[in-house]
Formats: sequence, C-alpha cells, structure tokens
Amino acid sequence: MRKWKLKRIREGKTNYWKRLALLKSGKPRLVVRKGHNSFLAQVVISEGGKDRTVASACSRDLVKLGYKGHPGNTPAGYLVGLLLAKRAREKGIEEAVLDIKSKGSSIFAVLKGALDGGLNVPHSPEILPPEERIMGEHIARYAEGLSEEERKKRFSLYYKRGLDPLKLPEHVREVVEAVK
Repeated sequence: MRKWKLKRIREGKTNYWKRLALLKSGKPRLVVRKGHNSFLAQVVISEGGKDRTVASACSRDLVKLGYKGHPGNTPAGYLVGLLLAKRAREKGIEEAVLDIKSKGSSIFAVLKGALDGGLNVPHSPEILPPEERIMGEHIARYAEGLSEEERKKRFSLYYKRGLDPLKLPEHVREVVEAVK
C-alpha cells in the first residue's frame, strides 16, 4: 500500500472516490468549469473509459444570441446553463449528474439554468442562487449607487457593447427568450 497520497489528492483538487461514484452511476455528467471571465458547461458521457462530450455551451456562445453583459457573472452562468440544456435535450439527454470542481453562486447559476431548460439534475434547492441574482438585479442596484463617472469607469465593457448596466435585468430576460 502506498504511504504517500497522489498529488491531486494532497492539493485537494480531486476526490477520486466521489469521481468514481459519478462514473459508476452511468448517467451523463453535467460538467461546469468557470474561468475568470467565462463559463464552460458540457454534458459528458463516459464510454469504455473515455469521455465523450454530447453537448456544450460557453460564454462566447451568448454573444451570438445578443448578450452584452460580462461573460463571467451570475446571469451569464444562468444563460450558459439554459443554452446547454436546450442543446442536450436536442440530443436526447434528459438527465445528468452535476460534476463541478469549485463552488459558488455563479457555478450553481449554471445548474439553475440547466434545470430551467428541462434537464433533470439531482440537487438541493438551498444551493441555487435567488432569482434576483440570476437576473442581475444586484448588479443593476450596485451600478445605481455609483456616480455617473464611476459607473462608466467600472462598467466600461457594458457601455462599449451598448448596454446600460441599470438595464441588465431586462436585457437578461430578452436573452432568455432568445435562448428558448
């Protein structure tokens, strides 16, 4: 028996027992990864020791649907999950098991989007972010509290893309309709 632990276990990056249980379930996995400025969500099936991606969606796909907000915030995560669920259901996938590396409200916003898109994913309702965060109302409230000059500075990407951060919740609703 090995006296030392594998590097990924020592660093707390991989729980191999949990991963093995996910793979043994035989269900597709909803894999969610978050970068600094983006989301990547995939439905992955394990076949013969290899993973095959059935459907995927990322923050860049949202731009094609007209999303003008930040690609790495909670509303973007929700929209990525919604888009992924639509693509997975088109391929005949109805259920999946959540496979994430990190935790946080925006990661679970992807889960909420997948659930609203029709994927059946076992979860605890307490982990899902509230509706106001998913629609970006917290961002609009924050922007409202800033001076005009500070708002243009902090939300320069929004203004560059032609979106007033105060109108983010309405914009997210428009993109939700575009995805559906």
